[in-house]
Amino acid sequence: MPAYEDKDQAADSSDKVQAATANGGSAPKHSNPTLAVPGADDEGPIEVPASRSSIAESEHLMHSLSMSPSQVERRSSRNSFGASLPIPRSRRQSRQSRLSSVTLADGRPARPGMPAIQPSREILSSQVQDMSAVKTSAAKDMAFAFDIDGVLVHGDRLIPEGRRALEILNGDNELGIKIPHIFLTNGSGKPEAARCAQLSKILGSPISTEQFIQSHTPMSALAEYYDTVLVVGGEKYQCREVAKQYGFKDIVVPNDIYAWDPTISPLKEFFTAEQRATSNPRDFHKVKIDAILVFSDSRDYATDLQIIMDLLQSENGVLGTRAKDPVSQRIPIYFSQGDLLCPTEHPFPRMSQGTFRIALEAIYKQITGVELERVVYGKPELATYKYADEVMASWMEVIHNDERLPKNIYMIGDNPQSDIIGGNMYGWNTCLVRTGVYQGEGNDKENPASFGVFNNVLEAVQAALRKELGDDFKFNWSDSMNPVTGQYSVSAIE
Repeated sequence: MPAYEDKDQAADSSDKVQAATANGGSAPKHSNPTLAVPGADDEGPIEVPASRSSIAESEHLMHSLSMSPSQVERRSSRNSFGASLPIPRSRRQSRQSRLSSVTLADGRPARPGMPAIQPSREILSSQVQDMSAVKTSAAKDMAFAFDIDGVLVHGDRLIPEGRRALEILNGDNELGIKIPHIFLTNGSGKPEAARCAQLSKILGSPISTEQFIQSHTPMSALAEYYDTVLVVGGEKYQCREVAKQYGFKDIVVPNDIYAWDPTISPLKEFFTAEQRATSNPRDFHKVKIDAILVFSDSRDYATDLQIIMDLLQSENGVLGTRAKDPVSQRIPIYFSQGDLLCPTEHPFPRMSQGTFRIALEAIYKQITGVELERVVYGKPELATYKYADEVMASWMEVIHNDERLPKNIYMIGDNPQSDIIGGNMYGWNTCLVRTGVYQGEGNDKENPASFGVFNNVLEAVQAALRKELGDDFKFNWSDSMNPVTGQYSVSAIE
């Protein structure tokens, strides 16, 4: 199975660049210089080895997810930080026991001297798990990572099997046990709390921000390195709010710049009163923008591409200037994901952020004559999976008081070019479903799922549970499992 290898990380050359810049020098001059890796102390973000070399050819549309979307013929994607990408450390807080919420029948907490705790679902399932130790141990040593769009939902529309799959993992099974699962999506554009609330309502299951990773969630680590950033993409100004929550100090969006100088985008025809009222124009001749962050899909290609091109050719990120050497003075640009297509409520998948990046790279190469260095987060890039490990281990602590990474992780996705490639290379079991981007017969030839292809997410979850917990594992909880009053002993199901 192809994997992330040291030879793909370009560590030697990038380490030299990092050392040179750290000593006050500059990066070696060549046609495609590599940006220095931001330094971080022990308390800062985690640095993850970059998963690709720093050079690629624009003739092939600049990215492995476009013309040659095969893990067999995996091409490089020019991640600017050749040695490492910063990702945040998972925020861990002191957790209470998963049974600490058990209360008396009248709602009062249990205290010494008070009546005995009344039987409840939590207590019964705890007893069942104690008496079925083998299955319980196996259930705690497996986990799921779900893509969302095309697996659980289509836009705001529920895929029915998704609700039942989550009910099983949230405890509606013969052990009454919560089986660890996180959500790993290349979707973006909203604050995590808002997206989780929306999904919880659609799916009918509670989804916590502590088990949820959007494509731009790991990019919160960049707030430590850049003061003023241009944030691109998303509906209205939600991405500005996302950046604020991540801790960025000074956030600019394209409408702020257009409101300051409409001539910057002569092809823009409409600028509503609401957009003008919610923009923050200022004299951008006096503002130094440190980095460009494409958080989500562009709603206005012409304006966004024009402003980004102006900044990439500017002198150290100041609009209205032109650098004598735009390559060496180019400010960094980050993309939250690289998907070319995304399933929506439309019958056929729609273009995603990857198409915007391809357009920008082609324009940049045509105008400057050199390749555009950039950083891509999201699936299938390594940084996203490293961050998923952090989140998974932290979620294990939340539900089982056991902060560790389960051994058997199943990635369930609909896109062979991101979900399956990334999961395979990271050593996860991968499940491909036919409810989204992929709807072909059999397994995908270029990027085959290691665990198989399924009609929907429920079939994939049930197959994985049977593999790890036995063919006789039951996907429903029953109060008859009470070891005291039930009709049979739980040990009989071992």
